[in-house]
This record gives sequence, structure tokens and C-alpha cells, in this order.
Amino acid sequence: MIEEIRIRDLGVIADATLALGPGFSVVTGETGAGKTMVLSALGLLMGARSDAGAVRLGARNASAEALLRVNPEGAAARRAVEAGGELETDDDGGAGLILARTVNSDGRSRAYVGGRSAPAGVLAEVGEKLVVVHGQSDQLRLRSSAAQREALDKFGGTGLRDALAAYQATYARWRDVTADLESLRSAERDRLREAESLQAALEEIDGIDPQAGEDEALKAEAMKLGNVEELRTAASAAHSALVSGEFPETGDATTLVDAAKRQLEAVGAHDAELGSLAARLAEVGYILADISAELAGYAASLDSEGPERLAEVEARRADLNVLIRKYAPSIDEVIEWADTSRARLDEISGDSDRIDGLQQEAGALYEQLIAEAQELSGLRRVAAEELAVRVSGELTALAMPDAKLIIDVTSGDTPGALGADEVSFSLQPHAGSAPRPLGKGASGGELSRVMLAIEVVLAAVDPVPTFVFDEVDAGVGGKAAVEIGRRLAMLARHVQVVVVTHLPQVAAFASHHIRVTKTRAADGGFTASDVEVLPESERVRELARMLAGQEESASAQAHAEELLLDAARTAAR
Repeated sequence: MIEEIRIRDLGVIADATLALGPGFSVVTGETGAGKTMVLSALGLLMGARSDAGAVRLGARNASAEALLRVNPEGAAARRAVEAGGELETDDDGGAGLILARTVNSDGRSRAYVGGRSAPAGVLAEVGEKLVVVHGQSDQLRLRSSAAQREALDKFGGTGLRDALAAYQATYARWRDVTADLESLRSAERDRLREAESLQAALEEIDGIDPQAGEDEALKAEAMKLGNVEELRTAASAAHSALVSGEFPETGDATTLVDAAKRQLEAVGAHDAELGSLAARLAEVGYILADISAELAGYAASLDSEGPERLAEVEARRADLNVLIRKYAPSIDEVIEWADTSRARLDEISGDSDRIDGLQQEAGALYEQLIAEAQELSGLRRVAAEELAVRVSGELTALAMPDAKLIIDVTSGDTPGALGADEVSFSLQPHAGSAPRPLGKGASGGELSRVMLAIEVVLAAVDPVPTFVFDEVDAGVGGKAAVEIGRRLAMLARHVQVVVVTHLPQVAAFASHHIRVTKTRAADGGFTASDVEVLPESERVRELARMLAGQEESASAQAHAEELLLDAARTAAR
């Protein structure tokens, strides 16, 4: 709700601070005193277009600022934080939000949300969740079919909301299934081409049948076979140096090591260190013997691997290189690509079965969707009839005895995200007249009363924190004015209500009375208006002025006191 509004240099108001409380507040004053400037300030704070003509004559700019108490988890608070604004949290779980707007004399304006500069559009997005203004030139809260459907759904209660939730779940699943089906169908040709390409590639790879690491192994073997003579010569020479008898003077390596070992063994009993060295030479002898045997075997194997084997290796390497050029940088990666492609081919091959399954599921979901849409339409029609009757009853009490609210629920053939219904609110102002869409064909006062009737009925199920009404009492008086006041008080049980009024019967029901007074400077200078919240004693004087134009009259004041007393008794009922 709005806790405080400050207005500076706006129209005839030079500087005024208006403290608002919960419940029902009225704004009164003489014609031309500047009551509409309070509404203008609210309009600016709700993102309305700025007007340089609203800046007080001689001032550089006009400004409006409001402190609102909001739910920190609510949509308005979240949008304010998204825009960079800050909230002032309090101990009771609420939060304070400051909205501000300045208008320069050249027409340019700046908006602020939570202390941070923001576009006027953001101010409107935050404001529409917090304050609704009903007046002759203001747009209706329920101006769109979508807003009217949403209000009807909330009025319909738990049964309608549960039916809508079930429908939305079915609709979401149906949309997902149909999207998957459309995607599969639209890509069918591409999938066939992909399957043919994968099949050909896998047949080629399977025909060659590469083995993991085979390319590197064949590369090493080709290197060996290409240098066989050099390898044979080196192996033979090394073998001869170890065990050959071609070294008559010094002997080969194994002979020399064996001789050294025997020399040391002969004296090893006299010195443990030489005995240890003899044992190590024995190990060297065993190693040399093993190496010489392996060299002999290696040289013999080279004799069996001739040019024929080299040709086989090179041919195999050529086949593997074809796969490497086409599919991956190495044979191991070629094998990995083949495994992945085989899985993809299986997936593509199964798409036909998947399409059939999705078609069946989509058909079943659509039938369920139509059935749930019909159930939803039925519940909406029941709720629409009850809402129309209740609002029409309110209109009768608001001096519109022949007016009726007509709510049409028209079901279409195509289900949407919220059902297959179009909801429209129409007003039949007189018996026999043609119903017209809400907001068309009614005067400002009539429209305000229609919206008051709707808001009173919807207040318990679809509340907005603050409602502002202007001209709600236009063209009425007497008992009708009393009924308007009583219904405003009823609405104020659920939300904050601010009303600009000329009727004392309406003002008497308020819990807070705000008076706007106009004064003219003694020297003939600027006219200014002041805004003040009246104490109870001053309320009697203001109501006496509104009743008879004679706030000092004892009879007028007595009448005003009686009016306040009657309003209190009526509100209590």
C-alpha cells in the first residue's frame, strides 16, 4: 500500500506531503483546489506520460515521490530489484519501496525505482502491480480479454484453478510431443541421407577391420624391414664380439669375462671384496650369454623376413591410411568414430518406430486436451454467470438499476495455453440496449461505478494493494451515494482505497480524510494549494462545507456528525 506521497510544484501544489494509511481514504476540496493533482502525481508514479503543462508556473520542474509498503517476495518487488532498485526491509517481513518521477518545464522526465534511475516503462511495470487508478481518462485494469479471463479464473475458485492447472500440464506435454514429432518429420530426408552415408562408411571400415594401435605397430615393422641388411650386419658383429673365436690374441668378451672371474675366484677366499667382484662378473657372464643368444635368434629371424613381408606391411598401411584420411587422425580414433556412428545409425533406424509412437501419444493427448478444455469452459461459464449476477446486483445499489454486466465465454476450436475460451466483459447500461465492451459507451462516472462494482466482488480473490477512484460519485446522490460509500468501505476491508469525491455521503465512510485547499497570495501572485490530513474535529467542518457550504453552521455540523454516525453504523452492518 501507499504510505506517503510527496508532491512538489505540480499544478497548483507547491509542496505537500500526504500520509496515507490502510483502509479507506477520501480526498475532498473545492472545485479547482487541486484535487486532480493528487491523481496526476499518482499517474506520474505509475509511468503515465509526462506533461510540461503540469509544472507549476515559474518552477524548473515538478516531482512526485511515494513510499510504498510491499511484499519483498511479490512481483512488484522482484521487478524493482531486477531494475537495480533497493528495498528497505523491516522487522515485520515487509519492505519499503520508493518510486519517484520528475518532470522538467521542457517536458522531459526522469523516473526512479528504489533509488535507482530507470525508464518510465519500468515504473509502469512496477506500479501496475501495486496501484490501480479508475477514472474517466484512465485505462481499465480489466481492459483486455486476457485480464478479464484471468479475473474470471480467480473468481472461479479452487475447482476452476485445479482444472486449469491440469489442462496446462496436458497442454505442455502435448506441445512437447508435437514439437518432437514435427522435428522428426521435417528432418526425415536429412536422416535418410545421414543413414546412407554412415552405412557406407561403416561397411568400408568393417571391410578393412582395423585393430587398435595397428597403424603404429605396422609403422615400426616397416621401418625394421626397410633396414634389414644394416640390422643383420650390426647383430652379427655384436654376436661375434661376444662369442666368436675371431680374436685369438685377446679373446672375445665372454672369454675375457670368464677369465677375469676365475682369477678373482682363485683369491676370493683371502679378500671378501674380490670375492664379491667375482660374483658380479659371474652375473655379467650370464647376461652376455643371454644377449649373445638373443642376437643369434634376431639375426636368424631377419633371414626369414624378406621383401614379401615388407610388401604386405606397406599394403596394409595403405589401407589404414585411407581410413585415417577419411575419418580420424589415427586408427584408434577411427575405431572410436565407428563405434559412435554405429550407435547413431541404430538411433536413426529407430526413428520410424519413434514417429509412430509419438503420433499415437499426440493423438491421445489431443483428445484429452479437448475434453479438459470443455470441462474448463463449463466451469468458466458457471463462474461467469455468478460473477455477472453479483456485479449486476452491485450496480443496482450504485444508482444503475437497469445496468447489467454480461460475461461471454466463447469456446474456439483451437486449444491454447489457457484453454480454448475467449472471455469478454460487456456492459448493458439500460434494459433493451445492446451490450458494449467494457469501457465503451459509458460516462466516466458510470464506468467508475462499474469498476467499483467489479472490484468489490473480486477484492477477496484478486486483490491489488491500492485502488484509486475518481468521479465514482458523478451524477448520483442520496441513497445511491450512501451505497457507493458503503461499497468503497467494503472494498477497503481487503485493500487500500483512495477516492476523490464531492459527496459527503461518500466521505463519511472514510477512515482517513484528506482536504485540498487553495489560497491566493495577498499581492495577487501565484495561487497555491495545500494538502492536509484532517483530525476528527475538522472532518465535521469539512463535511458541513460539503453539505451546505457553511462549515461554521451549527445545524450543518450537526448534520455532518449525524452523517458520520450513520456511516459508521452502516459500515458495521
